[in-house]
Amino acid sequence: MISAKKLLKLARKWQKLANIKRKRISFPRATRNPDESCNSSSVVVHKGHFVVYTADQRRFVLPLEYLNEEIFKELFRMSEEEFGLPRNGAITLPCDAVSMEYVVSMIQQNMAKDLEKALVKSIANGCHSSSSYLPPDLPNKQILICSF
Repeated sequence: MISAKKLLKLARKWQKLANIKRKRISFPRATRNPDESCNSSSVVVHKGHFVVYTADQRRFVLPLEYLNEEIFKELFRMSEEEFGLPRNGAITLPCDAVSMEYVVSMIQQNMAKDLEKALVKSIANGCHSSSSYLPPDLPNKQILICSF
């Protein structure tokens, strides 16, 4: 028979172990090409970065500064509408990996605010393939609008 003191000690130990395991969140997912700069195959995310997944299960590790971009704000809003808020899982964005790579490259190139507004409008309107969203001073720019 176990004494009450030992039983209490054992219960506290189990509670501590359970709490430690609850705090640890890791969702490893396979990536097709781990050598890409915006993708990472490691489970650990470095300080100053966040992780999102695309609809085709590709993982993107992005700097926190991207959270201030209107495109990401719109993608998060669409994600919440389509998938809901994840309780203890990863955030999935409603676009494919090619579209996400395009958005990231546009942000890295410091796109013009007019182009950013056009992309946000195209995302919000379900990606209608219309050039009416483009500002008149951007006729020679090639942009990918209809992939979301």
